[in-house]
This record gives sequence, structure tokens and C-alpha cells, in this order.
Amino acid sequence: MNFINTSIPDVIIIEPKVFGDERGYFVETFRQDKLDDFLGYKINFTQDNESKSGYGVLRGLHYQLPPAAQTKLVRVIKGKVLDVAVDIRQGSPTFGKHVAVELTGENKRQLLVPKGFAHGFVVLEDDTVFAYKVDNYYSPENDRGIAFDDRVLAIDWRVENRLLQLSAKDTRQPSLEQAELFSYGMDYYA
Repeated sequence: MNFINTSIPDVIIIEPKVFGDERGYFVETFRQDKLDDFLGYKINFTQDNESKSGYGVLRGLHYQLPPAAQTKLVRVIKGKVLDVAVDIRQGSPTFGKHVAVELTGENKRQLLVPKGFAHGFVVLEDDTVFAYKVDNYYSPENDRGIAFDDRVLAIDWRVENRLLQLSAKDTRQPSLEQAELFSYGMDYYA
């Protein structure tokens, strides 16, 4: 596995090695030991999730507050998404900045989205299957979000607004300025 640092520390692109021949391919999609060695700490993933969506579906920007904060390891099994992680740690040198990475069934890339980040993705190809691991269970009372179209964030979702499909919940999310956020420097892995 190849670990690639992004413009925001702690958000990591993971490229697994793909072994292919005329029969198809084989890939290790997750190795706890290699991730631990790269990070220098252990993330205990507790749950796997999967969604299927059509072109223009936008899910996000979501996160959970402590004590239910989540680290996510996301990937696309089939199709294509633009995956986005936004730093929402007040006091961070990259507060309000984001990383956007194209994840596809072809490139097999993954994105590690740590606690303290809002996460979202927009589907760029019909019948896209998106999968992710989390290190904490879903907690409705700690569930939060930020408006996908907050002008301060200036995210280019690469899909015309009129073609976006959002849940009712995601059409009513607060701006970054109004959201409940994380504090930079807190150890959310202790």
C-alpha cells in the first residue's frame, strides 16, 4: 500500500496494490498493521457501511461530535465520486480548508478522513457503490453537518447545482460559522 499525504495533514490518500491478469484482479483493501505503522497510532474500526447512488447524489457534509466522533476510511467499489474532507478544527492552520479527491472503482484509491473533519461526496457516475469503515457507531444525538454550498468553503462539486440530489437533512445544514465544531489540538484518539 502506498500512503500519500495531502495538502491537509492527517487526511491521507491510500493506494492499494492491485494485482491483475487475464482472470481479473486481486487487491488488499485494508491492512491494519500497515495503517498503524504509517499513522503511528491505532484506529479501531467498528463498522462497515455501503451505499449505492446515481449521478448527482450529494451526501454531506457530515460528522459526529465527541464522544461519538468518527474516523472514516472511504472507497468506491464501482463508479466514481468526488470525495471531500473539510477541516473543522477551530484553531487549526488549515481550518475551513478542504481536500477533494476523485475515488473510482478503477483507481481503487481510498481516503482516510480523521476525527475533526466533515465529510461528503458527490456521485459522478450512475450506479456508484461507495463503501467505508468507521471507528465509532452512528449516534443520532451527536450527528451534525455543514452546508455543502457554504461560500466560505468554496467547494467545486463538479456537478451543476440544478442536477444535485440531496436529502432533506442536507438542504438544511448550517454554515461553517454557525456549526458546532471541534477544537484543534485535542486528542480524539485517546
